[in-house]
Amino acid sequence: MYFYKELKLGVLGGGQLGRMLLQPCINLNVHTSMLDADKSAPCSEIANEFVLGNIQDFDAVYTFGKDKDVLTIEIENVNVEALKQLEQEGVKVFPQPHIIEIIKDKSKQKQFYVDNNIPTADFVLTKNREDVLLNKKFLPAFHKLATGGYDGGGVVKIKDESVIDKAFDTDSLLEKFIDFDKEISVIVARNPSGETKVYPVVECVFDPRYNLVDYLISPADIPSDIENKAKKIAVQIIESFGMVGILAVELFITKSGEVLVNEVAPRPHNSGHQTIDGNVVSQYEQLLRSILDLPLGDTSITVPSAMVNLLGEESHEGEAIYKGIEDVMAVAGTNIYLYGKKHTKPHRKMGHITIIGDNREELLQKIDLVKQKIKIIA
Repeated sequence: MYFYKELKLGVLGGGQLGRMLLQPCINLNVHTSMLDADKSAPCSEIANEFVLGNIQDFDAVYTFGKDKDVLTIEIENVNVEALKQLEQEGVKVFPQPHIIEIIKDKSKQKQFYVDNNIPTADFVLTKNREDVLLNKKFLPAFHKLATGGYDGGGVVKIKDESVIDKAFDTDSLLEKFIDFDKEISVIVARNPSGETKVYPVVECVFDPRYNLVDYLISPADIPSDIENKAKKIAVQIIESFGMVGILAVELFITKSGEVLVNEVAPRPHNSGHQTIDGNVVSQYEQLLRSILDLPLGDTSITVPSAMVNLLGEESHEGEAIYKGIEDVMAVAGTNIYLYGKKHTKPHRKMGHITIIGDNREELLQKIDLVKQKIKIIA
């Protein structure tokens, strides 16, 4: 890739992930165009070009992508057929459309693991609630929408036959309940030349109310053999796909020491935000390096770090007010990233805070302090 001109990068989606991609693009003279249906999306006022349009509409995506050097995504729920057409016409699309098509459908994603000998929880495909009832011996399990679920939505726990009315009455999958010890995540990158780099494993702590990451810590407090196993699985997945870009791999560590894949995301991910301040190269710069076929960056940890999600408070919906910002900024080693969303609502991701410290104990103390101090209300 020769930097003889300003490269045109098109991004489907103009949310917070695209927003955090903008800085490394600026550093490399990459011209950014974002397509999003929300005129006040986080990228709307700061990208080089913002195009109002539906990322699920064939014509909108095809028209947007025709003059770009490279196209990428910040969310999987895009029009894959338009991306396939653009790819056929010579536009570089990363991750590749056929891979997005598999990953955006959890049923296809799960079958991919089975076909490629990648360890994952047992599952059953369902078409409706009646299918769930027919598989009542499989319970307890999580019922997941095959497509469309995002940020904790599209997943319900079906503990037994008495709550089958909560199940989805459309294409979904039943995933066997796993008695896990920890949830972890690994981000892995691959460029068109086949170079692969994997980040150290992070440990994720979920908020059970919203099925969202509450906070994470890097590095994860796990044995080295588990770390190596998780990294090996992540590399196996991205190489089995032949994917270009970055892939976030969410995994369970079971009580018996197994490492099982939960889900993957073919884009920057919530579990990689801390890399901005805690690693040599952030997941966002790594994405740019990978899709432009540049040498991949050093994934090493520079300092132990954590990330706390900032969610809209319960019972608050309207223009966002951020309480406690000054208190958090007074804590050494904290960095605030607000997403530019003007309106808050319960559980909406409005920003995050990265925290650096000398050790895990210090990080946990700062996490508790941050969670007490900052609130997003209307």
